[in-house]
Amino acid sequence: MARPSVVFEPVQFSDLPGWEGDDHAAALRAFLKSKKLLAKSAPDLARELENAEGADWRAGEARQFFESLFTAHRVLHNKSHGLLTGYYEPVLRGSRTRHGPFHVPVYRCPPDLVNLVDDTLRGTVGEALTHARKTESGELVPYPTRAEIESGALEGRDLELLYLADAIDAYFMHVQGSGLIELEDGSTVRLSYDGKNGHPYTSIGRYLVEKGIFAVEEVTLDRLISWLRADPERAREVMWQNASYIFFRELTESEPDSALGVDGVPLTAGRSLAVDASIHGLGLPIYVVAPDLLHTPEGGPFRRLMIAQDVGSAITGPERGDIFFGTGSEAGQRAGMTHHAGNFFVLLPRQNSQAFA
Repeated sequence: MARPSVVFEPVQFSDLPGWEGDDHAAALRAFLKSKKLLAKSAPDLARELENAEGADWRAGEARQFFESLFTAHRVLHNKSHGLLTGYYEPVLRGSRTRHGPFHVPVYRCPPDLVNLVDDTLRGTVGEALTHARKTESGELVPYPTRAEIESGALEGRDLELLYLADAIDAYFMHVQGSGLIELEDGSTVRLSYDGKNGHPYTSIGRYLVEKGIFAVEEVTLDRLISWLRADPERAREVMWQNASYIFFRELTESEPDSALGVDGVPLTAGRSLAVDASIHGLGLPIYVVAPDLLHTPEGGPFRRLMIAQDVGSAITGPERGDIFFGTGSEAGQRAGMTHHAGNFFVLLPRQNSQAFA
């Protein structure tokens, strides 16, 4: 795995601040969900997880489990620390049909969307694009932007999954990548990421800072939403600065009753972490230290064993992490308040560590 200018420096577990005070049993419960992610990259480790399932792990035993299977490494690069943010699964009202207040469509993945995983393909439509539209003649062309889609570019193609009542809520569901939708009959639908139009992600918070609307330290999710709601016409213009657009799928009853990460891994609130997959092995544990992150239920500085189980368009860099805080408004408040410096200690398997080092 190529990591320019990034070094994993071996350290002792005793060098990890607060290591012994963490709830390793909680971390292990989240880690057990990584079995699918590790099946190909670390089959021996996946078998260890399979053997560990069903046991009643105490914190001390779980800590020994991690220490016996992994070695700890400090992440070193050209900066003294990285950045931690948060994300969550919003709960929104919706409808299967367009009527009354429900007018904002949520689209399923279009059949003509192509993932440009091959760099030679990507170069045909633009280096910055990750997905494109395949025309009837087989040509690859850029997919419509957010502005174009929200202006009707996909209408009449029977791609609507359901409808939401608020465009701003819909926008932030796109940013989070999932949503729990409460329908009018009292039932719920869980939506999960299923693709994107391929245009680069633009942070509207950063855009508003550049325009002088906010100072950097003033940007929180609540403040962004309040500002957007105060001027709906200007809100549309600002949201359209982010050309990236997300497509969703409806989870079935047989799938996990939770938000999903990479390859359908169920996410665990407070333990699942989105990372840069070009640097970190998905499914592996990462010990995260953020002294100034204090708004967790436990309070105190954030020192926690997390599991790399998700990715995100804005999550790039060796110590860039996005903490999954769970479902609902309280989780959203915690996620929206999270913008803190942090450091990573990666745990690499003692067997086959070269595959991740």
